[in-house]
Amino acid sequence: MKESIKISSALISVFNKSGLEPIIKKLESFGVSFYSTGGTETFIKELGYSVTSVESITEYPSILGGRVKTLHPKIFGGILNRQEEASDQSTIKKLGIPQIDLVIVDLYPFEETVFSGAKESEVIEKIDIGGIALIRAAAKNFKDVLCVSSKEDYPDFLSMLEKSKGETSIEDRKKFSIKAFSNSSNYDYTILNYFQKNEKLTLRYGENPHQKGEFIGPIEKMIEKISGKDLSYNNLLDIDAAINLMSEFKNEKSSFGIFKHTNACGFATRLNTKKAYLDSLAGDPISAFGGILISNSEIDLETANEINSLFFEILISPSFSDKAKKKLLEKKKNRVLIVLKPDFSLPKKIFRSCLNGTIKQTRDNHTDSIENLDYVTDLKPSKNQIEDLLFGSKISKHTKSNTIVLVKNKQLLGSGTGQTSRVDALRQAIEKSKKFKFNLKDAVMISDAFFPFPDCVEIAQKEGINSILQPGGSINDHLSINYCNKNNLSMVFSGIRHFKH
Repeated sequence: MKESIKISSALISVFNKSGLEPIIKKLESFGVSFYSTGGTETFIKELGYSVTSVESITEYPSILGGRVKTLHPKIFGGILNRQEEASDQSTIKKLGIPQIDLVIVDLYPFEETVFSGAKESEVIEKIDIGGIALIRAAAKNFKDVLCVSSKEDYPDFLSMLEKSKGETSIEDRKKFSIKAFSNSSNYDYTILNYFQKNEKLTLRYGENPHQKGEFIGPIEKMIEKISGKDLSYNNLLDIDAAINLMSEFKNEKSSFGIFKHTNACGFATRLNTKKAYLDSLAGDPISAFGGILISNSEIDLETANEINSLFFEILISPSFSDKAKKKLLEKKKNRVLIVLKPDFSLPKKIFRSCLNGTIKQTRDNHTDSIENLDYVTDLKPSKNQIEDLLFGSKISKHTKSNTIVLVKNKQLLGSGTGQTSRVDALRQAIEKSKKFKFNLKDAVMISDAFFPFPDCVEIAQKEGINSILQPGGSINDHLSINYCNKNNLSMVFSGIRHFKH
């Protein structure tokens, strides 16, 4: 790899010619040969400089109304060949392929055309194909080629030329390569947004009534709203939270959850949907008012009769019996009923606006299982306790941090959500459990992150809780373990933290 390369040839293909003239003049003064096509070729000739047409290299005319011009092995071979690979150099020499050291591209103005209100056929023609391909090829081969991918980068490039006297360093080439991939990515994203315009859902309002809201994406692939008013921004966030948690229970017996502000305030797994609903409701019947309900099994008439007395925003289920649907809607036509499609899939990446940009991460696809538990105390949890611990772990994973979840017999007794202190999260969970008359004796406790001190373990033990799941990983793990051993509690480590900010 050459650290410094003198530019000897340049392929220039731009839509907007503004700002290009001083670059052409400067390159010509360094003896650079020009290759171009169409309007750019004419522009260079009118400046009084010699330019070789792409067609004369490819020995193939521009076809299909200019749709195909630069897409040819002789062009891309000139860009992608590796100058230090003897076989590459032998190939391009044999085939009469010119070496190209510089690629300058300004893409068709797709976004500007969209904003102009142009009809679809005109917009489609402004999707650049050859330009994007040239950018990707040149950016990929930054070890040998410098890529200028937008007229916005002309000033920086011209300044670099003047300082380096027509040479490019590996640092320069890599810097412009990064810009090129950023430009091409933004261009593709703009095109994607255009084609998703028919997959845009206007929301009732945003996070608050004075805010506007839209959802962009193929929502119909996941859910189908079969009744009720338009959805709001907050509705969608709650639906998302409910579906994400229920996805952990796809293959479980009848499971029912009630959500408020993206957290489960009630959840239970039982032999039938009605019982699952009633035990879920018992977890916090006050918070359930105006909540989001979700089931992993069909809503039958019996369940609908029970649900009917509750004021709720949305009910989500894989199906509704005809009688259940009629019952739920007979007096309240505006109730939102949503069918969850059977083969829905959640995105692999999560995106979120942050500062003046976007942060992304892979989805937390890890579900704690018996295989990854580490039994760290003398006393081992029973089979039923393990089932409850893993049940609670799924809920904890989808609850705002800091969180503590209390469970008994596959029923959520109480949770502390979004607290700044783990002790406060536990106290909140205990207070809620007692408020709704649950007996915490023999309940289990699940934490989304480790205990830095044994205080939570001590508080839990005094309330009758006798088994604990946490990820472990604190330098003070031994303090919690020692307390459990002295007080006949079992504790397991999952080894995985499930923060949810």
